[in-house]
This record gives sequence, structure tokens and C-alpha cells, in this order.
Amino acid sequence: MSGDREDKHGSGPVVGLALGSGSARGWAHIGVIRELESMGIRPKVVVGTSIGALVGGVYVAGQLEEFSDWVTGLTFRDVLGFLDVGFSGGFVKGEKLFGFFREQHQNPEIGELESHRFATVATDMQLGREVWIQEGTVLDAARASCALPGLFTPVQFNGRWMLDGGLVNPVPVSVCRALGAELVIGVNLNGQLIGQHVDRKQARAVVQEKKTSEKGAPEERKVWERVQEFFASSDGGGDGAGDPAPGFFDVVGASVNIMQDRITRSRMAGEPADVNLVPLLPNYALMDFHRASEAIEEGERLVRAQRERIQWLMDHLG
Repeated sequence: MSGDREDKHGSGPVVGLALGSGSARGWAHIGVIRELESMGIRPKVVVGTSIGALVGGVYVAGQLEEFSDWVTGLTFRDVLGFLDVGFSGGFVKGEKLFGFFREQHQNPEIGELESHRFATVATDMQLGREVWIQEGTVLDAARASCALPGLFTPVQFNGRWMLDGGLVNPVPVSVCRALGAELVIGVNLNGQLIGQHVDRKQARAVVQEKKTSEKGAPEERKVWERVQEFFASSDGGGDGAGDPAPGFFDVVGASVNIMQDRITRSRMAGEPADVNLVPLLPNYALMDFHRASEAIEEGERLVRAQRERIQWLMDHLG
């Protein structure tokens, strides 16, 4: 195959993979990468924004299959268990989650990667500028890109506070091209806006369980009591027709989705990918990290659906 030809003989285009932002829908990136590799196509340039930065970092570190096994085994209780609630700059501090990644996965320096050029996209909080992170460890670079407003707290990187890269470049096609990609495959997770962003009933049950199980830890119980308030407040004050008022995650999730959808349309109109993959995940919510299998399968399906086009481009570009 042409992808094999590129690896063995150096011919064929340099493939770049632009992995977009989109919270839990980002598990679709795993399926996209898997299916490309099954075609013999191994992207040399990998750039990620937000969740795309995390999946891309795990991939270039050579840990994608182990990571896939882990995410497909997650339950909703596991997801809430990784929330280290902060209420200062964001709902989730992120140290518990990324600390787990550092313990379980390899975390090489970006400059020491032999098979890939890797970068993540973040937003400078003070200047509002797009920042391309190409130094440090892959997970630190990914964490700097993952600071979804209202959900994850900002992170300091090289003395600058970073916000989510999806605020400025949700599908980093432009960065792939700047790093030498000749054929760019973009994965746009913002093609579908969704209404509800967390299963409130399920969340309240888990939070109540967490709160009551924290025996002898009053500080922890207080934290979970505050978390419970976010879900409890979602039940009243509807529009008079029986609809519940939007909850915290509904408001944050809808706002971010609408914003990123508009930014994505604008950026990709001027900087289109050669292949644009848009996962179709109806009713897939902001915090549905426990539904990885569905997203992974959708990523694989998208690549299969465009297999002939991708193969043609591999044969004619570069």
C-alpha cells in the first residue's frame, strides 16, 4: 500500500493528523488512528487541541493500545472519581487525572520523539493568542491544551497561564502544515451540537454515594456536597412546559460547543484539511468519557468510508 511505501522507501506524502477538541467525543480519535494504521498509514506529524492533544500525546508515546484498553473499561463512577473538584478557575483541577496518566503511560520529551513531530495548541490567557507547544513532555503539553473554560482549571506553562486550545484553533490543520505535513487529515469533533451534557440522575446517584462513603473526611464530604448542588439545581425552574432548567454542565457544555462550532467553521474555511472527518455521535455528552467504545467505532467507520479518497491522495500527493 502507499502508506507502506512511505514508511519503507520514503516516498509518498508526509501525513499530518490534526486531532480536534471536543471533550469526550475525542475518543473517536483513537478509532481514526487505528484504522489509518490498518491501511499502513502512519502520520509523521501529529498535532492536537484539547482532548486531541491528550490522545495524540499517548499515540506518539507508543501507548495507544494500552490507553484504548483503559478508556473502554471506564464506568461513569470512574469518570466522576477522577474529578478533583476545585471551584477556582474551573470545576476540575485535573491533577488527579493527569497524575494517573503519568503513572500508567510513558511520557517522553517531545524533542526526543523519533517517529513523529508533535505539537499541541493552547491559548495564552493574558494575550488571547494561539500558542504552539513543541517542548517539554508530551503529557505536560497535552495538559496545557486541556483547560476547557468553566470545567478544567488553567495550567501554567513556561510562566504563562494557558486555556483550552479550542478557543483559538479547534482543528489544528494550520499547525500540521507548518510542521511539514503534505497531506492533512483533520478530525472535527464539533460537527454536532448536543442538548444535555451529563446524565443528571446518574450523576446525582454517584455523587451521593461518594459523599456518604467519605467517612472521617469532612473536607471531602463538603466538596461532594457542593458538587451535588450543581446537579440538584438542574431540576427546577423550567420553561413552564415541564422542561428542567439547564444545569451547570448543560450551560458550560452548550456554550463551549456553540463557540467551538463557529470558530471551527471559520478556521477550516480558510485552512481546509485534505481529508475532513466529522464523527457523528448524537446524544454523546460532554462528560460521556465512559462511552469510549461507541466513539472509537465511529472513528474507525469514518476512515473506512473515506478509504478510497485517502488512498488516492496518498498516491498522488507528495
